[in-house]
Amino acid sequence: MPKINQCAVLGLLFLTGSLSGEAGEREALAIEAALEARHIPSGTILDPVFEAPDSDKIAGYTRAGDSAIWTGHYLAAESFRFGVQRSQDALRSVHQALQGIQDLVDVTGSDVLARALIPETSPFAQGIAKEEAHNGIYHGRIRGQPFLWVGRTSRDQYLGVFFGLAAAYDLVDDAEMRAGIRKLVRRMTEKLIADGWVVRMPDGSRGSLFLGRPDHRLTILQIAQHIDSKRFTERFEKQARWAPLAALTIAADTLDRHRSYFKFNLDHIDLYSLLRLEGSGSRNRMYRWAFGMLDRATGADNPFFMVVARAVMGPNSERDQRAMEMLEEWLKRPRRDFAVDLRGSVPECGSVRQACRPLPIAVRVPTDFLWQRSPYQLYGGAVGRVESSGIDYLLPYWMGRFYGLE
Repeated sequence: MPKINQCAVLGLLFLTGSLSGEAGEREALAIEAALEARHIPSGTILDPVFEAPDSDKIAGYTRAGDSAIWTGHYLAAESFRFGVQRSQDALRSVHQALQGIQDLVDVTGSDVLARALIPETSPFAQGIAKEEAHNGIYHGRIRGQPFLWVGRTSRDQYLGVFFGLAAAYDLVDDAEMRAGIRKLVRRMTEKLIADGWVVRMPDGSRGSLFLGRPDHRLTILQIAQHIDSKRFTERFEKQARWAPLAALTIAADTLDRHRSYFKFNLDHIDLYSLLRLEGSGSRNRMYRWAFGMLDRATGADNPFFMVVARAVMGPNSERDQRAMEMLEEWLKRPRRDFAVDLRGSVPECGSVRQACRPLPIAVRVPTDFLWQRSPYQLYGGAVGRVESSGIDYLLPYWMGRFYGLE
């Protein structure tokens, strides 16, 4: 099994170079072309499995359990791209991602968000059904066509989707599209409220509970009242009494910087929405305090988090320069999931085997979205048959461009 060893680490530590705005955009557009060609087989983000590490023939698809969250992140990325370029290509991608999210809601027949979906006639349907059986496989119809969809939907799927919908609503000046987003947000939010903030499947089983995460409930209601103020402002204000606890919940996440690292991605997209849409009063100050805790714990390790910091806290020349340098490092990563094993190659700390310092971007363990993976993780990956979508480059790149990073 291929591995990245100590020599590779030391070599990559000294890789230098810079991307001009033009070169960075060229890289982003190439990633988008590959994503559209291979990662959207039925309207939402999935990662292809190739027949062999050196093959370009797709044998199946994987990572369907997180299709909704990354489709939401992709929608956000393309919305920021549209905000930068105002191009028809970006607008087409926004509409494509938005249609995928609407399908994830329509296919359930109950205004619940599905994790993923695929036509029953697809040659890849049974492979996804087998891999995601633990989440529950259900049947639905869209535009008269039978689909399989994946259930037991988690909070992170909802948060990623709402993040993308809010970005598209604010950045794309299309009245018809905004009306469609408003309807989607209304359907999902009303369903969550009606079910007591429990994600309920058609057979009565449950997905995630929102009850223990006031920050997640507030994020969804903050976005909902921003998009549909007549329907949701009163309910948001009632929920907003939990704002101090929401800020404390996010701050508490920083007490452990290693386990469940994906929580930090959710914390950043939550606070991006809460700070961006909240006024200058006491709630804003509480959220800023929580963001300060979050930034001190994780900001130096992660360019996406640095871009969010610029968006909500303003420019910082040293941080902003480092974010761009780290994105350049991302371009040196393999796109496929070749195994990484740095045990014995770098200093290790802690009760479990982890690096003492964040690893260089270029040699971090492969995954679907790098910024939700611990930068201290020493080993992981497989044999190079699964290709990541590149949304972990596109989102911070276009978002950074929108907020003035060059």
